[in-house]
Amino acid sequence: MVHANAPLSERGRLRLARLIVEGDVPIAAAAARFQVAWPTAKRWADRYRTDGPAGMVDRSSRPHHSPRATPAPVVRRIVHLRWKKRLGPVQIADRVGVAASTAHRVLVRCRINRLAHVDRATGEPVRRYEHPAPGDLLHVDVKKLGNIPDGGGWRYVGRAQGDRNRAATPGKLRNAHHQAKMGTAFVHTVLDDHSRLAYAEIHDDETAATAIAVLRRAVAWFSARGVITRRVLSDNGSAYRSHAWRDTCHALRITPKRTRPYRPQTNGKIERFHRTLADGWAFARLYTGESQRRKALPGWLHEYNHHRPHTAIGGLPPISRLTNLSGQYN
Repeated sequence: MVHANAPLSERGRLRLARLIVEGDVPIAAAAARFQVAWPTAKRWADRYRTDGPAGMVDRSSRPHHSPRATPAPVVRRIVHLRWKKRLGPVQIADRVGVAASTAHRVLVRCRINRLAHVDRATGEPVRRYEHPAPGDLLHVDVKKLGNIPDGGGWRYVGRAQGDRNRAATPGKLRNAHHQAKMGTAFVHTVLDDHSRLAYAEIHDDETAATAIAVLRRAVAWFSARGVITRRVLSDNGSAYRSHAWRDTCHALRITPKRTRPYRPQTNGKIERFHRTLADGWAFARLYTGESQRRKALPGWLHEYNHHRPHTAIGGLPPISRLTNLSGQYN
């Protein structure tokens, strides 16, 4: 690409070269006419003699030989230590016997200079995927949260006051040590792979019957927004391995899929959604009771789906990826 201040474009180089080679104009005179240096005019004339008009295009500035380049075996070892050991440039340089700047330059060139680009479990480069249309795949999972006692939990009021609030909350159970048990809130979440549109319900268990009921309502909720569910991906929890779950998916004409055991990265989109859910809703502020937090979930979900910019889809809210909403083009 010719930069803005270049005196010669590709067409101008061709005119200059032909003026010298075919017009027998002296190099100095041609250089003065085109207002370039004498060596520049000679270089384009020589290229024209050798390659013709094809020699007027830009060429890579990379040298033909790099005798001081890092040897390939050293590069492979640096990459291996990064993938398998997750070491930094200083530690890699110490093991390989090169400068830390050299190790860092190799990591940048191989695009593994940031650990976020490397899978934590395997050390291999992260492979991201996205299905082409809404409804092609729904991620389902359950997020477990401890119920909040009346007066607030320990995250905001401190351990001592939190324990007192838990002990004073009516209707609680006791564990084997006679300590108050607040119970668990099971947030059943459903996330569309393409649009990141989310659906969630809070229940007091994670049984197959509850998971199936959530799936039915989620499919109907997505269908009302023009999304036809084709596949659903879950982990290997007992609810999702049940025959009832399989039969319900078949009745809804949905293909059920499960992640490999001990491989939560496959369901990583909903795992990341759970982190956003916790930061934006579950622990976002002081709730004076569990009922107050549960009432706040629908409002936060609306904010997430309709207004919150999502970095994975270009800073747009998830609802913007649905192209067949009623009234969208009015």
